[in-house]
Amino acid sequence: MTWMKWLPWRFVIRHVARRQGFLDPIALLSRLHGFAQPSEVGEPIELLRAGVVFHARGLINSRVIQHNLDWVWPYWVERQFDPRDPAFIPRAFSITHVNLTHRNWTAIGYPDVDELPIVDPRGLLTPQLDGFSLDGWLLTEDGRCLLPSRAATCRQYQDLTPQPTITTETGEPGMALTSRAWVELDAGSPVCKLRLTARSDSDGWVVLALRPQNPEGVSFINEVRLLADRDGWQVDDAPEVRFSQPAEQHHVSDYGNGDVHIHLQDREEQTEVRCDVGLATAAALFPVKAGEAAEITASMVLPQDQATSLDAEAWQHTCRHRCRLECPEPRYQFLYDAAVTSLVLHSPDDVYPGPYTYKRFWFRDAAFIIHALLCAGLTDRAERALKRFPERQTPLGYFRSQEGEWDANGEVLWILRRYTELTGRDLPSQWHGPLQRGARWIIRKRLDDSLDAPHAGLLPPGFSAEHLGPNDYYFWDDFWGIAGLESAAALFANSDPGQALEFGQAAEAFSAAVDRSLAGCATRLKRPAMPASPYRRLDAGAIGSLALGYPLQLGPARDPRLLDSAEFLLHRCFVKGAFYQDMIHSGLNAYLTLHVAQVLLRAGDPRYLELMDTVADIASPTGQWPEAIHPATGGGCMGDGHHVWAAAEWVLMLRNCFVREEGHSLVLGAGIPARWLAAGQPIRFGPAPTSFGPVSLSIRPRPGGETRIEWRAEWRGPPPPLEIRLPGFEAVTTSGESGDLLLNPTEASP
Repeated sequence: MTWMKWLPWRFVIRHVARRQGFLDPIALLSRLHGFAQPSEVGEPIELLRAGVVFHARGLINSRVIQHNLDWVWPYWVERQFDPRDPAFIPRAFSITHVNLTHRNWTAIGYPDVDELPIVDPRGLLTPQLDGFSLDGWLLTEDGRCLLPSRAATCRQYQDLTPQPTITTETGEPGMALTSRAWVELDAGSPVCKLRLTARSDSDGWVVLALRPQNPEGVSFINEVRLLADRDGWQVDDAPEVRFSQPAEQHHVSDYGNGDVHIHLQDREEQTEVRCDVGLATAAALFPVKAGEAAEITASMVLPQDQATSLDAEAWQHTCRHRCRLECPEPRYQFLYDAAVTSLVLHSPDDVYPGPYTYKRFWFRDAAFIIHALLCAGLTDRAERALKRFPERQTPLGYFRSQEGEWDANGEVLWILRRYTELTGRDLPSQWHGPLQRGARWIIRKRLDDSLDAPHAGLLPPGFSAEHLGPNDYYFWDDFWGIAGLESAAALFANSDPGQALEFGQAAEAFSAAVDRSLAGCATRLKRPAMPASPYRRLDAGAIGSLALGYPLQLGPARDPRLLDSAEFLLHRCFVKGAFYQDMIHSGLNAYLTLHVAQVLLRAGDPRYLELMDTVADIASPTGQWPEAIHPATGGGCMGDGHHVWAAAEWVLMLRNCFVREEGHSLVLGAGIPARWLAAGQPIRFGPAPTSFGPVSLSIRPRPGGETRIEWRAEWRGPPPPLEIRLPGFEAVTTSGESGDLLLNPTEASP
């Protein structure tokens, strides 16, 4: 079939399009490409594929939802399609209808189980990835029906012990419904549970509803059958859904007959249905006596690799040695513990930046998530994920999760260096080949230093982090490339000094090229702030250039380029106290807000705490952040509704408030909020892995304003200089295996 490549495909496509009255797609694509720098990869095929799947769902939604608004839909639909709601979006010219206002859900699960059920803001449970959902309703004999997705008020929260459990409470006069969802181990298998507890002022029914939908929209169900003992459903070829007791009544419906909700009071019941359209619904009804609580539990076994033996005490064992926070602010305490739980759930082998939309692998997200795992003391989970990296490296040395993302190699080399620093363990010899190939790929990928252009010596244009804009020569990629080469030099310092010298010199040359390009930008922009690329004005994409300071620390904490970039972003790109990314995300980004906070913390700027407080305020009631948050609704508007990169950043932010490496020193307590000290309660953090060894801190405020700080460490070498910088207290430099100091407040302190 090689002759096919000689066919004039462009002419054929153009001719057919014009004959049918369409725009010339070849000319249109050419115009689109004109808005980006020429690149060898226009856009990663993996993201294009994901986008097609996403909008295919949206196209189905557009054909189903707006024509069937008498159905009971997930919370986001009930809000986004309601013209009286602030989340309402007109649909006139929207080809696809997707969740843009309440992309919020919370993962539940079990350590080392890949399947991650999710729960939406009103308790809708989706047990399997992109599958059907289970909902709970309350119906009274007089026809009143409590539907959580339509209820005016709701309270939802997460309990983290003995396992992550999402509780959702809704009510109306005379009616109350509580749902609890969790995953537990039963006979060695992970089982997803949904428990409904109902109470009514009159007789009625607690309804377990099977829904062909989830937080993204329609999810097809073709066949449903009530089991012979009336104690479960067989739904297509999925694992059975089992009830804790037989259903007393049962109803089903297909698309043609409408939602089963309108048939709940039919006299005749049905036990099975087939819907060729794929919108079968079912409802199992269990009696409720007036004034008495009624309870029903639904269970579904989750798929699991039979070769993996699960630990019955997994939560206790996994978190036994983790770095713990003890502080007097319940919100911060809960968010830290919830973030650590998220890290555990999303690291069953690979690490995932989300349980649903982002349940796939990126090196970029993995670097931050694994760094958080290491800093939280979850070393074995981090190590297991790192072992998967070499299989994703091409023969030429490129660490590929998506094509055209030139930051990946630097991220891999950097996180491997952090692994050795934070654990004190050397990389096994089988890593030497991948490391060498990865570093040399960066060297080869750089453009020629002699080019007469602002991008001389930089990495070529690429898609990079999609929140930076169209393909360009991104400084984000370059900073990661420099850090990768420096990391390779450090990793080979003992085993191969020659290679270490080669990679170190390459890092210096790369850094010099970036400095020249940034100097040109400063001249053009008339300020030292760093744009996203040498060809961009200052815009929200400049958030990527903060990588110079966080997390890479490639320059001093008060580098004018870094601080001026932060000032630009704070002045021009913050909405309601959080970083607003107006490119693609079009929402408030918790994780990128924390990048700015990290730069401020490192520079000793007290505004870091304002940003942390904002991020704490915009977290969901279950302690999660979507990737981007709608400025008006406060709900998710982009990406995964449970964004694990954001959880990782919260862990890293709290860690750096207590302990942070700065060159050859360790900074202690620089980010402790003054209000914690004013509370007069003990504050503890640790054991926290650091480059010098694990350290635990204990801070005890005393009457009269003095505060005692105590540290206990297991240094792997000579004790490093310790810079104690507790806000509001005199700075002290000391050292020692362990010790304590009584700190006096500065004169300016209240």
